[in-house]
Amino acid sequence: MVVPRVQAAIAHAFGDEFRDTDPVIRPSQFADIQVNAAMALARNVGLPPRDAAARIVEALDLDGICSLVEVSGPGFINLTLDGSWIQELVNAAEPVGDGARQAPLHRVVVDYSSPNVAKEMHVGHLRTTVVGDSIVRVLEALGHTVIRQNHIGDWGTPFGMLIEHWLEVGEDSPDAALLVDDPSAFYQTARAKFDASAADPAGFATRARLRVVALQAGDPETFAVWQRLVAQSKRYFNAIYTMLGISLTDDHIAGESSYDAHLAQLCQELQERGIARISEGALCTFPAGFSGRDGEPLPLIIRKSDGGYGYGTTDLATIRHRVRELEADRVLYVVGAPQNVHLRMVMATARDAGWLPDTVEATHVQIGNVLGEDGKILKSRAGNPVKLMALLEEAVDRARTVIDASRPELSDAERAVTARQVGIGAVKYADLSTGHDTEYVFDFDRMLALTGNTGPYVQYAAARIRSILRKAGNLDRHLGAAAGAAPGTTIAVVEPAERALALHLLEYNSTLQKVGELLEPHRLCAYLFELAQLFTAFYEQCPVLKAEDTVRESRLALCGLVLRRLSGGLDLLGIETPENM
Repeated sequence: MVVPRVQAAIAHAFGDEFRDTDPVIRPSQFADIQVNAAMALARNVGLPPRDAAARIVEALDLDGICSLVEVSGPGFINLTLDGSWIQELVNAAEPVGDGARQAPLHRVVVDYSSPNVAKEMHVGHLRTTVVGDSIVRVLEALGHTVIRQNHIGDWGTPFGMLIEHWLEVGEDSPDAALLVDDPSAFYQTARAKFDASAADPAGFATRARLRVVALQAGDPETFAVWQRLVAQSKRYFNAIYTMLGISLTDDHIAGESSYDAHLAQLCQELQERGIARISEGALCTFPAGFSGRDGEPLPLIIRKSDGGYGYGTTDLATIRHRVRELEADRVLYVVGAPQNVHLRMVMATARDAGWLPDTVEATHVQIGNVLGEDGKILKSRAGNPVKLMALLEEAVDRARTVIDASRPELSDAERAVTARQVGIGAVKYADLSTGHDTEYVFDFDRMLALTGNTGPYVQYAAARIRSILRKAGNLDRHLGAAAGAAPGTTIAVVEPAERALALHLLEYNSTLQKVGELLEPHRLCAYLFELAQLFTAFYEQCPVLKAEDTVRESRLALCGLVLRRLSGGLDLLGIETPENM
């Protein structure tokens, strides 16, 4: 509400061409809000910053909103908000997400998680899965239509090897069961057989290569085994997603196999239109702006010299499908940062072909690596990628040890539920609270700490408020309020700690807007962490249960609103709010 008024004042003071100027609003130690626009505008309007600030203040209409407006320093505009205005807004706060919805709304396809059939999900899949799921939750809360796409690796030459191994061991063998219990072991056994028989014309490797041909030709027996492999892997994927609380289902799977029938026609169209050409036996595109270390144009291989197709072909078919059939006007790829050049080349080729028009935004949400304490990509002691299920189970076990010691009065079932919520929440929050394109060190002790910017700290604040409202006998009343204060209650904003808490509550919707615009869940984590800190300060300085009747009801209502924002925000991160901690 303040931003449009500041922009209107800038336009009134300097002309309509400045209406869209960023007000550059920042926190201030001298007021509630500091407007720094005059510092940036001064040169453009030919005035000293302080004089430009004075012109803005003269045109500023904040009656009923601010109790004090003043220019300070070299040209800062300090705004002290009126307490009654803050109180009015807090009592009228919208339900979670409602006040953040803004036009235009989009149809957004989000590509995330993308594990491989018959392979273990490792810690590298954690970030693409967790970040992607939080982004889709926030976009849906903002009113966008979101289409989840789990682009699993379920096609290609490795499947000849996997299918042949399956046929040799049999569906009921312990080896076949590994596809759910330990997919990497199944893959590694097949790989070892393949490598050991490479020189035998009648051996496993030769039969595996023939299986690839049979699969691509639609041989019924081969295709049926492939379907079983995929079905087994789906059960494994779903076990991980259930453990993590991820919203992906089988309905969201759109694997590489989905596009196989379209690849030959896609290559033909690119070649006929002069976008792709033969280079060293392979069909390639050479989108402008990409070159190798030798300065030569960098190729995107569309069809390999042996006639096979690669990721570039499938990714082009995928983006074409998402624009044409899914009618996306925004496509997001939540994929590891090393894939950036490849994805940009795919997008550039798709634009050259007219499959990705200028009206459709395509964005690579780059995902950084998870590191070990040595600063290198996190691996097991044996030097292998850390298995994701094992990592999650360890997080829950560690949380259970702490909860067993701190809350022995809870039942075994209650402690088990809380341990899962805290352990999984800690892992997800640690990941989400870091900028998605940066690396972070995986550290269980830091993740599970009850101090600092951690999931357990935010969860504990929410659980503490639940306990307060439960003792007051009106937890359901405050949780059931759709917005603002519970019915029949007015939140009074009087004490400094109440004021600070109320002001931060009012920033919730703008925070969601930023997360949706910039695709940065860590901003929501930072908001929730600060909200938990401000609640702690409020609770220490303002008695709640021991306050007199009217004040008690007001502060209970404020606690209820904080709880709804904490639990609502955690839900958008895909993190549960424990009943007890």
